[in-house]
This record gives sequence, structure tokens and C-alpha cells, in this order.
Amino acid sequence: MSAPPEQPTERIPVVPPPPPRPAGGGGGGRPPRRGLAGRVAGALALAAVASVFLVPDLWFGLDRWSPFTQLIAFRPVLVAALAVVVVVLGLVTLVMRRAWPFPVAMLAVLALGAAMLAPRLVADPLPTGGERLTVLSFNVYTGDADVDALAETIRRERPDVVALPEAGERYRERLQPLVEDLGYVSRASVGERSQDVNGVVALVSPRFGDVDFRVGKISEDSPFPYVEVSGGEMGDLTFVAFHSVAPTAGSVAQWRIDLAGAGEWCRTGEPTVVAGDFNATLDHSVLRDAMADCGDAASQRGSALVATWPTSMPRWLGSEIDHVFSSSGTAESFEVLDLPGSDHRAVLTTLRL
Repeated sequence: MSAPPEQPTERIPVVPPPPPRPAGGGGGGRPPRRGLAGRVAGALALAAVASVFLVPDLWFGLDRWSPFTQLIAFRPVLVAALAVVVVVLGLVTLVMRRAWPFPVAMLAVLALGAAMLAPRLVADPLPTGGERLTVLSFNVYTGDADVDALAETIRRERPDVVALPEAGERYRERLQPLVEDLGYVSRASVGERSQDVNGVVALVSPRFGDVDFRVGKISEDSPFPYVEVSGGEMGDLTFVAFHSVAPTAGSVAQWRIDLAGAGEWCRTGEPTVVAGDFNATLDHSVLRDAMADCGDAASQRGSALVATWPTSMPRWLGSEIDHVFSSSGTAESFEVLDLPGSDHRAVLTTLRL
């Protein structure tokens, strides 16, 4: 008797469980998204790089070396550029909300940079006493500035003392006859055989009588001798017409020496005014440290972001590198003047000593 045929058994298909979802959501075939910690770390790294270029003076004084020395001279422009970057990142965040750490981090750097500039826009209280001293400083650009326009400015403003960087004996001989009838006396730091670019000229009004001029150098290697004025009716006041070397790539070390030397006049304990082309802005820690015992006339009147160089750029785009510093005075007024023939603007201030 044969066995009944086997009945086929029904196979139940086994369905594998779905793969686990990647962390942070998304489809099974999509790569996992970067976590919040990674985005924050990336934003902080980007902000750190941006801050090195925007505020190198806060990074252990990096602004004392190239290329940061040159970049920081235009910090107001860098702050404006970073503000645009923050706005763009903010707009990106509207579409990609996960990117929010980047505009937040960059906004913090922007706030730091703006905080470095803000005090120079706030004027000090006007001085109520003290003797007036009007100071004019103008880099005459290798002696090419319009001497007639400068003489007319002197006639109109009647400054008590004048500093003219990049003017030597050649330029002085052209200017002196135009103001001699006003009683001004002058002295150049270099003679006729030297190019004007190497010198500085100081002019003094007749109110100070028979003053003493002294020519000197910050250091043996300083390319620009200064002119120091004292005596006569100036009493214990000293006026210095000064020009620092520019911080080009090969001259930054000498630039630091020149600025440090200029600061010595502020520490004499006597009333001193130092005026001229410092080739540095108040963003440079070298200048701030050197002139810590002097007040900057432009900053005292809330005008220290008005560019004095170069004239080829608008006043809001260049650098404010021409200064009047005083160890015992406060600026009553401050003005930036456009005179023809130079790549610098002139600065005119009245101090109360």
C-alpha cells in the first residue's frame, strides 16, 4: 500500500526589518547630516580666522608684523566688508536654518571690530579753559603740493605752528616768501642737496618771538629727521614736526622704532605737541602704545575715522594716518582739509593747552 503523496508546504516570505534611520533624520539612502557640534566648531574656526585679520592687535600684537600691519590700516573698511558677509549669511540661514552658527559667530567678530572703532566717533567734552594753539599738519607729497594753496590756507587760518612732512629746504624756500610778511619763521630738516621727500619743515607764527629750532633723528637709521621747536614765548611748550617711515614690507621694524621714539616726547612731563605723518592709524597697537601719554586731536573731537590718505579714495575709505598729538591739551576743533597736489589731506586743529 503506497503512502499518500506529500502536500507542498506554503513558504511565508521573511521581510527584513527596515534599516535604522540616520541620526538627524533623512531618507535611508541619504548621507548623515553634520551634527550641531560640528557646525558650531566650523563656525568658531571661521570666526577665529576672520578675527585674525580684523583684530590682529588683539592676537598677541600680530599687527606689529606684515601683512597685518598693512591690513589693519583699513580696519573700518574690513568692518564694513564683514557686515556684508554677516547679512549674506543671515539670508542663507533663512533657507538653511541649520547654518545659524555661522552668522552668529561672524556677528560676534563684527561686534568686536566695531567696538574697537566706536570710541573714535565719540567726542570728548569741549575744553573750557587753557591757552589756544592752532596746529596745521600737511604732508606735501615729495614737495609737489601746491605751495600757493598752502600759503593761502596759512593766511586764512593763521596757525600758530605748522608741520610739513616731505618738505625740505627746496620747498621751504618756495613757501617762506609767501608767508614772510605774516611774520612766520621756518626751518627744514634737510638741505637743498637732499630731495624734499626726505625732510620735514616746521613753521612758527610771530606770536612766539625768537624760537629755537633743533633738527634730530629718532635713531641712526631713521630716514626722516624731525624738527623740534622750543624757546621764545613758547614757555615750556615744545612743538615737533614729525614723519615716520611707512610700514612697507621691508621697513616695519624701522616703523616700530620711529613710533616708539615719537612717544618719548609724550613722556617728558612737559607740554608737548607732536604733529605730522605717522604712517599709522589708532588701530595700530604700536601707535596706541607709543602715544599713550598723549591725546589724539581727531579722536578727541570724534573725527578719527576721517581718512587723510590717500586722496584718491573717499574720506570714508582710506586711512587716518596724519595726527596731532598733545601731552597736555584737548582739541577744541578738528578739521580735515583737501589741498591740491598731495596724496594726503591736511589736518587743522585748535588745542586748549
